Order: sequence, then C-alpha cells, then structure tokens
Amino acid sequence: MGLFDLFSKKQTSAPPRPYRNEGLNKIYELLFCDNIALYTPQDIYPWDILFAQPTNADRLQTLATDRSQEARARALAYHLLKAEKVPITVKELLGVIIEVSLPGGLDVLAAFSDGSARYINYAEKMVVWENRTEESHALIASLFNHSVIVVDRIGPWDQDRRPFPTGGMVRLSFLVSNGLYFGEGPFDFMAKDAMAGPVIQAATQLMVFLTNQKT
Repeated sequence: MGLFDLFSKKQTSAPPRPYRNEGLNKIYELLFCDNIALYTPQDIYPWDILFAQPTNADRLQTLATDRSQEARARALAYHLLKAEKVPITVKELLGVIIEVSLPGGLDVLAAFSDGSARYINYAEKMVVWENRTEESHALIASLFNHSVIVVDRIGPWDQDRRPFPTGGMVRLSFLVSNGLYFGEGPFDFMAKDAMAGPVIQAATQLMVFLTNQKT
C-alpha cells in the first residue's frame, strides 16, 4: 500500500482529546470545519445561512463559492452541502492542517486559503494569525502549492475523521471542497517522501514565522 492509501478501520468509541485544556480541544476541532454544532448560532451573514433550518442548498452553494468570505465558513458550507447529498463539482483546497505527535504532546498547524492560520504547540500555547502580511501570504501560498500536488494524486476520505495522531506519527489533512483528504506516517519517513516532504517543509517555515510573531 502507498503512503497515502486510506485507512479502512472505523472508530467504534469516542475519540480521545489531544489537550488538557478543553478550550484548546474545541479550537482543535474547529480547525476541521466539519461540525456546525460547535459554533454559536447567529443571525448575521454567513452564519444565518449555515444555521438555517431547513437547509437552503442554493444559499449554501452561493456561500461556498464566494471567495470573499472566510475560508472556514466556506468549508462549513461545503460540508453541509455534502451532508445534504448535493453534488460538489469543484475541487478547491480551502485548508491545510499538519499534526505532529511529539513526546510532550501534539503540535498542530492549520492554514487557510484566506491567509489566516492557527498554531497550537505541544505545550498548549497557541498563535492565531489574521494579519495577512506579504510574508505570511507567501508562506501560506507555498504550503498550498505543495499541498495541491498531493491532493491531485490522492482521493477523499469517505469515513469519519480519525482521532489525532500519536506515537510519533504525522498527519497531513487537506480540507477540500469535495471532502477531507489526508496522509499519515512516521515523521522521519514522511519528511523524506516526495509528496509529503515539501508540504512538511513549507509548514515548518510557516510555523517558525508564526512563533516569531508578537501577538
């Protein structure tokens, strides 16, 4: 089986949580943009569309394809459309999430197509990036360029999202308009892989940039 072959075993119990801090656990879950129940209903756009009952597929479709909106809101819209069995005919990368299992805990870096980013380190410190500078734009663009190459060569995951990686593993998750794509393996092996290696290198550069910022 190849490095990016999908796992077939389903989870049968509640997944463990990566952090002691429950606030960080929620932020971690929010990164994946696949659970509208984690958000607080609001009557303002785009949340009024995301929380509308019954679901309005046409308005969700408009939101999902609106590149002026926050990438995470668009990803949520696509996720809701999929849940309603609405065909997704576009394949757009909206987010990249790198999870690294370390002896002291979990490092997570998430970057989104709107130029925002989040970093949670194993010591449970977090950086929230919304400034969208020229340097951060270039770093996120590099990460996305390498990630698109991976997405174009693998298929979407058709089961529930897996719990966070452990045991020295690294997972590369790609939030794509038509579903979740991911690859996973030992860090040393993945770092040398022709597809995963450039993604990890670009993510490392972005992480260093974020940790050097005064927030």
